[in-house]
This record gives sequence, C-alpha cells and structure tokens, in this order.
Amino acid sequence: MKMGNGTVISEFILLGLPIDPDQRDLFYALFLAMYVTTILGNLLIIVLIQLDSHLHTPMYLFLSNLSFSDLCFSSVTMPKLLQNMQSQVPSIPYAGCLTQMYFFLFFADLESFLLVAMAYDRYVAICFPLHYTTIMSPKLCFSLLVLSWVLTMFHAVLHTLLMARLCFCANTIPHFFCDMSALLKLACSDTQVNELVIFIMGGLILVIPFLLIITSYARIVSSILKVPSAIGICKVFSTCGSHLSVVSLFYGTVIGLYLCPSANNSTVKETIMAMMYTVVTPMLNPFIYSLRNKDMKGALRRVICRKKITFSV
Repeated sequence: MKMGNGTVISEFILLGLPIDPDQRDLFYALFLAMYVTTILGNLLIIVLIQLDSHLHTPMYLFLSNLSFSDLCFSSVTMPKLLQNMQSQVPSIPYAGCLTQMYFFLFFADLESFLLVAMAYDRYVAICFPLHYTTIMSPKLCFSLLVLSWVLTMFHAVLHTLLMARLCFCANTIPHFFCDMSALLKLACSDTQVNELVIFIMGGLILVIPFLLIITSYARIVSSILKVPSAIGICKVFSTCGSHLSVVSLFYGTVIGLYLCPSANNSTVKETIMAMMYTVVTPMLNPFIYSLRNKDMKGALRRVICRKKITFSV
C-alpha cells in the first residue's frame, strides 16, 4: 500500500497500551491470565453443551455459538497484543492488519446477531411457552445462525475491501490492534465512502439489533406485569438475567465508544474502553452464564459425576 509520498507501507506500528515500562511484565502476566481464562471458560461452555443432552435446546445452541464467537473474538487481538508487549518493535504486516480488522469486525458483528437471536428465544419461551417448540423449530434456529454468519461475513468483507483501496500517510497506529477508526485517521486518500458505509452499516449491525433486544425484553416485562407474581418475576430473572448482563457489557461499551463520542475522549480513554469489549467481556461471559444459570451448573455437576463413575469403574 503506497503512502502519500510514494513509498510503500509494508507494515504498521501498533503503539499498544499506555503502560509504564517498569510495569510491562506485570500487565503481560495479567493479560495472559485473562486470555487463558477466556479460552478455557468459553471452551468449557461449548463442551458442556455438547456433552449434556439437557442443554440441546435452541437457547444453548445460540450460547455455544456465542462462546465460540467470544473465543475467536479475543484471539483476534490478544495474541498479537501479548507478542508486541514482548517485542522491541511492535509491528504488524499490512496484510496482517487488514486480516485482523476483518476478523475483528466479523466476530464482533456475529456476537451482536447472536445476542438478538438469544433475546428472541427468551421472548418466545416466556411469552409463548406452549408454542415454544413449534416456533423455535430446528429449521428456524438453523436459519437464524446461517443468516448471522452470512451477514457478518458480508459486512466484514465490505469494510476490508474499502479499507484496502486507501493510501496511508503514516503507519503508526495509536492502538493495540488494527481498529478501523484508527486506520482511517492515517489515510491520505478520501475516506468519505468509508465513513458513510460505517454510519449506515453501523446502524444496521449495532443499533437495530440493540433495539430488537430492548423490544424483546420490554415485551417480556410487559407480559409478566400483566399477571404479576413472585414466581413470574423469579422466572424472568432466572432465564434472562445472565443474557441481560452480557448485553449490557457488550453494547454499553461499544455504544459508549462509537455511538456517543466525546470531544474529551483521549486516545488512552478510547483504548481502555476498547479493552472492555474486546478483552474483558469475552472473559466475563462464561462466568456470567455459569454462575447465574442453574442449567449450566447442573450440567457441570452431571458431567463431573459421570466422569467420576466412569473413572471408578
């Protein structure tokens, strides 16, 4: 990719996190522990859902896909961050930067769509319990998953191709990964098309799914309030509490960073907010679902007991 003066960019320099050199090893150990926790936690959810037949339901089909998405989402940025923290020159090849941006967009969008599918599943389960198995048929669940994967692939490819056509005046990215907005600030060529597509597609991929989730839970609350009871309220909290926690973590940080920008936002503040939804959220999701979900805890107990019986035999 050519720069404005005719030279060719073969790599970008990632400035990374604003960490004092004396504390670099401490933060390296912390981020490594967080990444390992993310991988193991999400793998545990996927394995439990596969092994326990009680969890072979639409909700847990979507949850296993969400865990896979979280696992990959974290793996897009964390290994490179850890590598660069131990490197004297924290660089990433030009092709590698665009590849990282593609997969970052892909798995971030996939998580957004999966959260919508899970919200719809909870809406049907609580508001139409007698028709749940009919409405949430295997065909519908499979269609929702395929649609989620196809739409996210299209969106990520579109932004990657638009970014690939740009020329860059500099190669220093003030971030710990190849963030799309950070790359646009380095471009010499016209970025109006990129910014227009970001605005339009951002509404389709982020705002509309968020509104659909809010609408689903508003209908759930309305349905419960029509016949208020302690059992009904407990049912809402037990079935929706974990999902709402994940939605709040994911959309809260993303909307705060991209849709509610502030003139006072510094590069450091934006980097820290990005860490919240790229690193912290994928790590916390397994804890939220396992600690607040009795089905997951029951599945874990059954799998452990089954292994103990097999081992003793």
